Amino acid sequence: METPAEVLTREEFALARWRFADGAALVAAVSGSGAHLADWLPWAVGGYTADDAAAYLRLTHGNWETGRAYEYAVRVGAELAGGIGVLTRDGGVELGYWLVHGRTGRGLITRAAASLIADAFRRGAGYVEIKHDELNVRSGAGPGPAGVFARPQGNRGPGPGAGVHRHRLGVAARPTRGRSSRAWRPRPRPTATVT
Repeated sequence: METPAEVLTREEFALARWRFADGAALVAAVSGSGAHLADWLPWAVGGYTADDAAAYLRLTHGNWETGRAYEYAVRVGAELAGGIGVLTRDGGVELGYWLVHGRTGRGLITRAAASLIADAFRRGAGYVEIKHDELNVRSGAGPGPAGVFARPQGNRGPGPGAGVHRHRLGVAARPTRGRSSRAWRPRPRPTATVT
C-alpha cells in the first residue's frame, strides 16, 4: 500500500499526522478526558504525562516512517479533539480511535473513520477492521454509519467487558458496465470475519 497524505481535511475537521510539537496539547486532551478514556484505553489509566506523550509521538513517527501505522490527530479548528489511525495488517488495516469527552456523541468519529476507510481502500487495503470492547457501546456505534458491521467474537481478555467486537469492511468489486472508472467509488460490503 502507498503512504497516505499527512493531512486529510474535511469541512468541519482535519486529520493531521502527529507532530512532536503536539505533546502539550496531547497531554491536555488526554488528562482532561482521563476518566472517560481510562475505562477503555489502558494507556490513559493513572494520568498521562509529558513523558508519555513524547514516547507516543516518537512511536507514531517511527511507525509512519516504516509503514507499520499511520496515526493522526483529530482537529476541530485549533482544538485537539482526539486521535485516529490505521495499523497495517496482512492484506488490510486495523483502525483505532479515541475522542476527548466533550466531542463524543456528535458523529465526529464516524466522519473521521469514514475518511480513513475511504483513504485505506484508495491506497489498496483489502479490508479495514475495527475492534472495540463489547461494553463500549459508543465506540461500537462510531463505525456503523461509516459502513461497517458488527460480528461479536467469543474471545475474552482483560478490560471492562473483556469481550471484543470486530467490525470488518471489505470492498465490492469494481463495476464493469454502465459506469466509467472515473465515476466509480469503493462501495463497502460486509465480508466474513474469520478468527
